[in-house]
Amino acid sequence: MALTSALENTNARMAVTFGGKNKTKTMDSEHSEDFYEPLTEHQGERSRISKKYVVYTIFASLNQLLLGYNVGVMSGAIIFIQEDLKITDVQQEILVGIFGFVSLLGSVVGGKTSDLIGRKWTLALAALLLQLGSTIMAVATSFQILILGRLLSGVGMGLAVMIAPMYIAEISPADARGLLTSFPEVFVNVGILLGYVSNYAFSGLSVHINWKIMLGLGILPSLFIWFALFIIPESPRWLVMQNSVEEARSVLLKTGENEADVEERLMEIQEAAGISDDVDKYAERSVLRELLIPSTSVRRMLVVGLGIQAFQQVTGIDAVMYYSPEIFKDAGIESNSKLLAVTVAVGVSKAAFVWVSTFLTDKLGRKPLLYVCTIGMTLSLSTMGFTLALLGKGQVVIALAILCVCGYVAFFSLGLGPLCSVVTSEVFPLRLRAQASALAAVVNRLCSAFVAMSFLSLAQKVTVSGAFFIYAALSVLSVLFVHTLVPETKGKSLEQVELLFQDQTDCRGSKMEKGDSSEHLVRKAIVIGA
Repeated sequence: MALTSALENTNARMAVTFGGKNKTKTMDSEHSEDFYEPLTEHQGERSRISKKYVVYTIFASLNQLLLGYNVGVMSGAIIFIQEDLKITDVQQEILVGIFGFVSLLGSVVGGKTSDLIGRKWTLALAALLLQLGSTIMAVATSFQILILGRLLSGVGMGLAVMIAPMYIAEISPADARGLLTSFPEVFVNVGILLGYVSNYAFSGLSVHINWKIMLGLGILPSLFIWFALFIIPESPRWLVMQNSVEEARSVLLKTGENEADVEERLMEIQEAAGISDDVDKYAERSVLRELLIPSTSVRRMLVVGLGIQAFQQVTGIDAVMYYSPEIFKDAGIESNSKLLAVTVAVGVSKAAFVWVSTFLTDKLGRKPLLYVCTIGMTLSLSTMGFTLALLGKGQVVIALAILCVCGYVAFFSLGLGPLCSVVTSEVFPLRLRAQASALAAVVNRLCSAFVAMSFLSLAQKVTVSGAFFIYAALSVLSVLFVHTLVPETKGKSLEQVELLFQDQTDCRGSKMEKGDSSEHLVRKAIVIGA
């Protein structure tokens, strides 16, 4: 029956979805529904049976805990570093911003590194660099040594931000991929909150030692990463790219799927990688060439993947996270202990709402959460700008500032925070995923560094309220970007997502390959029927 059904559906429909608008093409006729439907309830239940997905995801996200801690702890530690080492405002901007800027190097080499040594060992390399950087900063006695530690941590950060979401996306089932790929951002937010709590807890110690303890504590959570390496498997998609199909099959079986499902997934992965057993259907193209001279579909992927990474940063999140004490000081809070206590409230808001996003991503979809996020961020930033510009200082201004900043980070954590890495890890095809994800991470880190290294100078030129108005204007653009260009990927496999960006002339399912499409359906039917 399965074989007969497959033969009857030779003229399969190809769905083309872009920017939230569905246009369905067929080879011989037009239809009103998509060919690729989300997984059935039975399939979704089966995918969730294995708890190993969650275990692997948690272990793969541990680097992000240290990454978030580095961001959170520096916002408070910089107050005491400035007092202890007598650094200037320019040196302060360099110390804060260099972390994001040098992470470009990690992101640039991350794609090639993960293709050469694998996703798993790239996670290990990121952990090693983050740990070395934290250790050096904890024992630093001068600005120069601090910069060295910050440089190493930055490179590790560049590797971590691109590899963890990609690894998790490649091992996750389609119906739970949004949830699992959001975990790195959850750990980032937990790390940021721990950094804020550390700042407040040790602020009463001597200025010569408190910031060193703050920075040094970041080493502890990363020690679990080395234990995790004995637990987590290599990405099955990377293994297929290395022609290690049996190892990939073994990894998929370990997650609790039955043999028929594993064979079906392997077939899809092999075809996406272009190494199907029957025939080499597509001529190999250099990955770099394909990214530099992209086809129409790849260009669309790059616009979405790189664009969402840019908007995550240019809307001001790093300015708020690194310089929140400066922002609240401008609103009227003067005591260092009170400044650090308020930042804890910011961290709680950010960490709490990322959990909300995590559990809604696969239920509501990516776009609805991105709409709520970008619109909410725009309102929060605008209100903050008007509050500081029109009301001056005082208790009312302080209360409104706290409300606006907490609201801003809450909306950010609901959408752009976790979903940026989710969308980027989904939109690129397997053959380009590592290199394109690295390029997207480069864009993210470049924008992050620019925001972090320019906020104090920008605030001096246009005031803190003026800076918030600029971020609000960019946030308006992010709303338009989500509406017009970002597709909904909820419930689709990574191989199906690739087809969302293709048109009739660029699609694999064109008339020239009609026969190939039929053969693929027949092979899948044989596997299922067996």
